[in-house]
Amino acid sequence: MTLQDLLYKCNITRISGNTDVVIDEIVFDSRQAAKGRVFVAIPGTRNDGHQFIPQVVEQGISAVVCEVLPEELSADVVYVQVHNSARSLALMAINFYDNPAGKMTVIGVTGTNGKTTIATLLHNLFTNAGYKTGLLSTVVNKIGVREISATHTTPDALQLNRLLAEMAEKGCSHCFMEVSSHAIVQQRVADIAFAGGIFTNLTHDHLDFHLTFDAYLQAKKTFFDLLDRNAFAVVNIDDRNGKVMVQNTRAKIVTYAVKRPADYQGKILENQFEGLKMLINGKEIWCSLVGTFNAYNLLAIYATARLSGLTEEEALTHLSALTPVHGRFEYVRSPEGILAIVDYAHTPDALKNVLETINNILQGSGKIITVVGAGGDRDHSKRPEMARIVTRLSGITVLTSDNPRSENPGEILKEMAEGVEVSKKRNTLQILDRSEAIKTACTLAVPGDVVLVAGKGHETYQEVMGVKSHFDDREEVRKCFGINESIQ
Repeated sequence: MTLQDLLYKCNITRISGNTDVVIDEIVFDSRQAAKGRVFVAIPGTRNDGHQFIPQVVEQGISAVVCEVLPEELSADVVYVQVHNSARSLALMAINFYDNPAGKMTVIGVTGTNGKTTIATLLHNLFTNAGYKTGLLSTVVNKIGVREISATHTTPDALQLNRLLAEMAEKGCSHCFMEVSSHAIVQQRVADIAFAGGIFTNLTHDHLDFHLTFDAYLQAKKTFFDLLDRNAFAVVNIDDRNGKVMVQNTRAKIVTYAVKRPADYQGKILENQFEGLKMLINGKEIWCSLVGTFNAYNLLAIYATARLSGLTEEEALTHLSALTPVHGRFEYVRSPEGILAIVDYAHTPDALKNVLETINNILQGSGKIITVVGAGGDRDHSKRPEMARIVTRLSGITVLTSDNPRSENPGEILKEMAEGVEVSKKRNTLQILDRSEAIKTACTLAVPGDVVLVAGKGHETYQEVMGVKSHFDDREEVRKCFGINESIQ
């Protein structure tokens, strides 16, 4: 493909050289620069791709796309100045892979909590209904049943379009994907032809990146602003930001709710550790997912299934057969009757939802012992709030390490401990070693109690001072309970 073809729809301000040059590959990592490739210089939060232009020229790059042209231009390189490098990368990726999103039904899920569950269960539901589908999620990427490891909630624009192209080639009719606020701001999903979008909820998260809650909200809203009139927007109107998300969208707005009238109306009839019984638009279903937050997830899934062509009977039948996603309210019971729940909850609102669900089911018949930490190199402001919520809603709290990354684990715990009210301190422990923290929580529990291990969910590693080591909360719990079967 020629550079000229790759640049279709890009906002170009200046060109130096002949764009008829043939390009074999697009790169934005300077280490991958070579002859026959085009390097896209993207300004980042840590590094600016522009500083690597001299390096890629030395490596024989054929073309450079950038926002600011270098002072010295090589006669052997084509330079293209664009208004926005990140947006141009997304457009070039779409052009290079022949607009793969346009060859299938792509549905994006955004919001603070619930993205992984909804995207994964939509993939499972449509697979069970006989469709070949793709999944792009925090936990794993899938093309049909083939799994590909995931490194980000939403892949970069090149990887995203490469995966979509493979899905189209393998005959996938649908792709369900999580759309993170980072991906929206960084233009990773720019110009993807979404057939529909789902809004789950919006609460405190990622302020280390967005700095303000309004900026975080606007990032999510942008996703719906860019949907076209042929798309649908499924929105949770019980969330106070639901209507804000779609106030400027051209898409067909479809609402779901539990607390107020909506296009897809839910009512919880029973909520037990074994599952939910609920009404959806007057139809009764039972599903093995647990909690009010999952009632909302089921409503979003059902609405999307109906809007995507499934009949009411098909959608309800396959909805009732869904099982929890790994690391999301995943539980194991000890031989003595102690229940442990492993959940990915790592935001104040997610922790509140999970703990309130457990308390509502227990009805005072047992206590909750919660093991929780906060990730390093992330939003500091949510740490005391997380501890405040957990200590208020748990009988005993064990503050511990999550993924401290490059931060001092002890300092993270100090910041969390600032949120613990004086009356809750005697029921709050601090144990830096996560394995010891889980072991302590399980030891303190008696039959009828619930041990909640929160924050890491499906993750099978712990990152300390930049080094990743194997660590799985589910394995640790099973070890404490003397259960040896492997985790599927």
